[in-house]
Amino acid sequence: MSDLQNNLDKLGGYLARFKETGVLNRIGGQDVPAASGKTFANHSPVDETYICDVAKSDGTDIDAAAQAAKAAFPAWRDMPATERKKILHKIADGIVARAEEIALCECWDTGQALRFMSKAALRGAENFRFFADKAPAARDGQHLPSPTLMNITTRTPIGPIGVITPWNTPFMLSTWKIAPALAAGCTVVHKPAEFSPITARILMEIAEEAGLPAGVWNLVNGFGEDAGKALTEHPDIKAIAFVGESKTGSMIMKQGADTLKRVHFELGGKNPVIVFDDADLDRALDAAIFMIYSLNGERCTSSSRLLVQSTIAGEFIEKLTARVNNIRVGHPLDPQTEVGPLIHKTHFSKVCSYFDIAKQDGATVAAGGVALDQPGYYVRPTLFTGARNDMRIAQEEIFGPVLTAIPFDTEEDALEIANGVQYGLTGYVWTQDITRALRFTNKLEAGMIWVNSENVRHLPTPFGGVKASGIGRDGGDWSFDFYMEQKHIGLAIGQHAIPRLGA
Repeated sequence: MSDLQNNLDKLGGYLARFKETGVLNRIGGQDVPAASGKTFANHSPVDETYICDVAKSDGTDIDAAAQAAKAAFPAWRDMPATERKKILHKIADGIVARAEEIALCECWDTGQALRFMSKAALRGAENFRFFADKAPAARDGQHLPSPTLMNITTRTPIGPIGVITPWNTPFMLSTWKIAPALAAGCTVVHKPAEFSPITARILMEIAEEAGLPAGVWNLVNGFGEDAGKALTEHPDIKAIAFVGESKTGSMIMKQGADTLKRVHFELGGKNPVIVFDDADLDRALDAAIFMIYSLNGERCTSSSRLLVQSTIAGEFIEKLTARVNNIRVGHPLDPQTEVGPLIHKTHFSKVCSYFDIAKQDGATVAAGGVALDQPGYYVRPTLFTGARNDMRIAQEEIFGPVLTAIPFDTEEDALEIANGVQYGLTGYVWTQDITRALRFTNKLEAGMIWVNSENVRHLPTPFGGVKASGIGRDGGDWSFDFYMEQKHIGLAIGQHAIPRLGA
């Protein structure tokens, strides 16, 4: 039996229960359908086959979940942090135990290749372990003495949190948001993306099996215009953590304004990888290819613009073109596949539209630029050359396996091109000149920059963008800065002079 067929057989067993029951909401520890009784059908991008029905929730369901989170908050907030730590570690153990199920279901639900998703569950477990270990010290503050006071600071959890996660790597990104919220002592209402709801449900089950009290984490499925809007406007939800498009982030900020919601946004990107002529070109080529074509190009940190110095551009792009044409496109459950299908017909149509846009603007389609003539939402990995930074293919987030190559002459040219977009999430700089690296990264408008490296996440470091790429930072104590309120307490250390009015 082939590896692909073996994986398909296992997947059938994992999905059987969802076909029977659908994906229900989980509110206050209970499985519930949408109050309206409505559902929507979930289909696989692999071959457009039906997976299951999903609860189509609205404001009534969000209100029930918010009330459950509000009721559960005092006990979870006041639970000793060492006990929360134990529960979060048990969640991590449960994730590891069901890693294969999570990976196969995620691939079928999203179209992501198994070679990348096989590690997504383990990364999710690492997120829970990391924040579990930080939970006991989450409220720790500082001692800031003054002449008259012993000033101390502390942090307290903000309250029920709304978490809205995207469809591209939904399992890992759910853990990335929910783990620190729980570690901080917050309760959660989670609305996963409607295109990829399966693994959010599995994660919810793992959490409650690990001993998470009912109502601490509530799962509500639905669409952004119904369930999402109700969540961002609900007065009992104190903050919204959102990963998705920049336009949606702006909409959420407006919706949360009346209730003065705190927001944390990880939004879009049009990230440059800048290759200078003194770089290790073989490593730069590997990294540039990996960071745009892995995960089907559906990642916010993808290096979707290649800025390559003109002195080496010809040879570099020639090698790049050959490599792109050699990328394996296929079934996501085949371990040999490097690029699978795009998530949904709507997104597939958007990505394909840029093939004609590139030609109309005068760029060259050096590789790909076509959809595969078969069931499912497959496109060939694509490379645009002869591009300028004012073209739509260089300015707009395509969010697919599509790379736009732009030559530059000088360091100043590269910096102007790199910064000449509305986004500022990541940047990748390839040079052997350390002074140039320091000089360039200091002026590069991005929240995260890697030098001579692809994106390698280190959980204690801050993750987030500038400009239209987001607000706030995840990782380490930066996560707790969002999920917790800072509090100052001043204790008099003597009988200092107090002004006497009306004495």
